[in-house]
Amino acid sequence: MFKRSKSINLFLMDGTANGRTKCTLTNWTGIAYKIPRTELDKCKNREDLSQSGVYFLFGTSEDTGENVVYIGQAGIRKNKEGILCRLQEHKRNPDKDYWTEAVVFTTSNNSLGPTEISYLENRFCAISIDAKRYIVKNSNEPSSGNVTEEKESELEEFIDYAKVVMGALGYKIFEPLSEIRPIAPEPNESIPSERILYLKRKSRKSGQTIEASCKQTSEGFVVLKGSHIETKDSASIPPGIKEARQKAAIDSAEILQEDVLFHSPSYAAAFVIGGSANGLTEWKTADGKNLKELDSSD
Repeated sequence: MFKRSKSINLFLMDGTANGRTKCTLTNWTGIAYKIPRTELDKCKNREDLSQSGVYFLFGTSEDTGENVVYIGQAGIRKNKEGILCRLQEHKRNPDKDYWTEAVVFTTSNNSLGPTEISYLENRFCAISIDAKRYIVKNSNEPSSGNVTEEKESELEEFIDYAKVVMGALGYKIFEPLSEIRPIAPEPNESIPSERILYLKRKSRKSGQTIEASCKQTSEGFVVLKGSHIETKDSASIPPGIKEARQKAAIDSAEILQEDVLFHSPSYAAAFVIGGSANGLTEWKTADGKNLKELDSSD
């Protein structure tokens, strides 16, 4: 689907890229803020942060090093304290000491009521879980509330804009690593907009024929779910790749159950075969051209 260009305004409230950021988008009533945990107190006089909205608490698990997020909602209270008050409560909560930065969504016209924020929280959680970029720490599934079909359409449009803004703020929480999962090329298949690559070789360790597919994206190389993985490690395997293989979801049939991103083709190939590899020659297109040949012809 063709995506239209968009104009985003990022206002660095503290004059630095690491401080508070306000984000607005042309033709959108929404407002987003990225607020470091240490800068919450600076937001006390912001009228729009006393409104209702939905927020994300981003951090890293100290146990696993994985990216984690908590998604919540905040309604307007009797004292007119909304989102900011809720964030301050989380800051004081020892059970949520993992987060370092919050992203909040509200509106310029204070139009989000209890039903709207419940729907948004539910949908944001579902999209984030499906994308599998972050560990979503919500213990209970939020209620979607009861909305009319007209309101649902309006809120889904809000979500579409929020996805763009979230990415612009540096978080790809809503973006799946890959939406294309081919394992074997079809005859006469057309060339996709993002390059699909294949690896096939006979493993000397197990005697099996290893077949995997990979999608080259703007972020790197995504080994695709459904790829056959050699689970026996060679002595030459890089330590980081060995750890990635231990963490990855690989079933008893040695089939990868999730997409896994790598920043180089050699690391992607090493993950598949369990040892050092030259990804520029291992990964090939459906017609047999390897990455080295493709790069030299571009």
